[in-house]
Amino acid sequence: MKCKQLIRILNQQADEAYACSWDNVGLLVGSTRQEIKKVYIALDATDEAISEAIAADADFLLTHHPLIFQGMKRITEEDFIGRRVTALIRSGISYYAMHTNFDVMGMAQLACDRMHLQNAAPLEITCEKDGQAQGIGRVGELEKPMRLSECCALVKSAFGLEHVKVFGNMQDTVERAAICPGAGKSDVAHALQAGAQVYITGDIDHHTGIDAAACKMAVIDAGHYGIEHIFIAYMAEYLKEHAPELTVIRESRREPFQIV
Repeated sequence: MKCKQLIRILNQQADEAYACSWDNVGLLVGSTRQEIKKVYIALDATDEAISEAIAADADFLLTHHPLIFQGMKRITEEDFIGRRVTALIRSGISYYAMHTNFDVMGMAQLACDRMHLQNAAPLEITCEKDGQAQGIGRVGELEKPMRLSECCALVKSAFGLEHVKVFGNMQDTVERAAICPGAGKSDVAHALQAGAQVYITGDIDHHTGIDAAACKMAVIDAGHYGIEHIFIAYMAEYLKEHAPELTVIRESRREPFQIV
């Protein structure tokens, strides 16, 4: 199918119009007229992901995080972003990013479902669709009250994690939970306002964590990649259903850091 047809299919899942104003989503490299036969899906357009897409003879790279975020005045191989863009162009790979539009129209509910949150609502409302509020993250009730230590185990099981970072008393009982996949520091205030007893997110720094705990809200930092890797499997299944003529390849699970 043509690239523009594939883009229409992607927009049926998470229209670019739902992205935050500061974001950079959509077709970032390539041509809407290109013929697409094979799609490689990753969370980030890293050197490894691009090399694997090239090796697989993919002609379309789909990621969650956009490779090109800030304005670029030149594209050269002296810069790591320029090097990646050049590699994509040279290999004839069109590149598309679904970032905050997917956060709003996909990631939030996916993460909510994995945690089995009840009576869930958007954590930060950013827009409406068909008269219903949509936005970043979710807040609701866990299936039952549990100790913070048990909630940590639930998060690890839900997202296939070996470890999480926790701020708060592990013996405290929590029931009302907020979840924000990715970097959730900016939504701490929303979680507190919503009455969350535990906030599940990623990229929480020392001061944000201890301040939240001081406000009687525990924080479970499951990592930026730790939660958002669910994008890869979900979009692979989505394309297999809505564009079965395409060959879809998923990036292997690959944590971006190690704890030693």
